[in-house]
Amino acid sequence: MVDAALIPTADLLLRGGVCLLLLMLAGLMARDHGRVVAGRLGAAFCLGVAAYAVCSAAGLHARLGLWSAPILALASGNNLVFWLFARSLFDDGFRPRPWHAGLWLAVVALGLALGLVLPPQKTGLTLVACVAETLSTLAFAGLAVIQTIASWRADLVERRRRLRLFIVAACAGYIALNTTANALGAAVAAPQLASLVEAAALAAIAGAVAWSLLSVGGGRALFPDASAPRPALASVEAAEAPLSREDLDLVAALERAMAHDRLYRQENLTIGALAARQGLPEYRLRRLINQGLGHRNFNAFLNGYRIAEAKAALADPSQAEVPILTIALDAGFASLGPFNRAFKAETGVTPSAWRRDAGGDGSRSEIAGSLIPASASRISNSA
Repeated sequence: MVDAALIPTADLLLRGGVCLLLLMLAGLMARDHGRVVAGRLGAAFCLGVAAYAVCSAAGLHARLGLWSAPILALASGNNLVFWLFARSLFDDGFRPRPWHAGLWLAVVALGLALGLVLPPQKTGLTLVACVAETLSTLAFAGLAVIQTIASWRADLVERRRRLRLFIVAACAGYIALNTTANALGAAVAAPQLASLVEAAALAAIAGAVAWSLLSVGGGRALFPDASAPRPALASVEAAEAPLSREDLDLVAALERAMAHDRLYRQENLTIGALAARQGLPEYRLRRLINQGLGHRNFNAFLNGYRIAEAKAALADPSQAEVPILTIALDAGFASLGPFNRAFKAETGVTPSAWRRDAGGDGSRSEIAGSLIPASASRISNSA
């Protein structure tokens, strides 16, 4: 039989170790990857988990009182930070919006009200606030899992794919299980034991995440390199990793298929379909595009060709009357909305502004057309 007096001590030791480990991870991510959104959100998430490890200890919050407000704020808003962290991990182009900050403030306000203002008895307004907090926690965990599944296929970084699945699944599972346990009253029936089990789960997840990050070259596979230039269209000369002669030949064949056969025009082209077209296993095609051409996302790889063709067509005086929607569809986009977003992300201007600024002198057509074969610089409705 375990001495009951040892439970609080073990709980405190575990939580202290978790906090130290998470603070170290936050510092490493801020130092090595602070220039990218995923790195900053990852550091913020680690700080939030550390804050949660402190303020969720049995009896600790009651002793700290109002002094726990900053820690409670970090812990309360961390579910939303987790969702944003998952989004940034799977989408290198993701940027937080002002409304995300507003939503974070609302979630924090709810957590502070429950911890410092409302009575502890789960009746009336307190019960409503508890239900709202539980639902929001489950919602953000669910959104993170959906983000993981939705964008997993397009991720070209094999090690990142495995690490992200583990990190997001483990953290989402922890949030869901902890919320369910609280809803069932485990913390009330046996607070010290429940606190110890929670600390052990936090320690296991934090340890596994730390090992995963530190074992992949400081997380270079997990986070993009902010100092590296964005990859241009595919070319064998752009290879970023040493490739065998056979791989170089395969990259050249891929370039021909994309640039001359214009496979990128195929609507809803998947990496599986392209791999089958090239007679390659999907994992090998991922490695060729990622390590050979420097792309981290398959959709971005395709859009590089599509946008280059669209830029050439928009700047071509002879196609001044062709609708932008027609140009977008012929280049391989499924609709106008995704085309407009991708085009502006690539060029900084809208398609109509690009066409207007070209001025009909063909200067931009020459620049854009140099990125793709001459045969692809004219949009053809028969393609």
